[in-house]
Amino acid sequence: MKELDLLLGGWLERRWPTANAGMRHSFEWLLQQPDPEIASWLLGGARPEDALHMALIDDIVRRRD
Repeated sequence: MKELDLLLGGWLERRWPTANAGMRHSFEWLLQQPDPEIASWLLGGARPEDALHMALIDDIVRRRD
């Protein structure tokens, strides 16, 4: 999905260099999830269950605005 590629690629370029180990681990976890699940979190307003993954989703979504 092109929209996901743009959001994830943008976060990777801007945030990965300064991201802490927890955020990096969360991003790697996110990349292993099915595209429909990622799309629901990044584009559909759904929320992952745990706080660390929620923080990453919030950061990615916030930076697309």
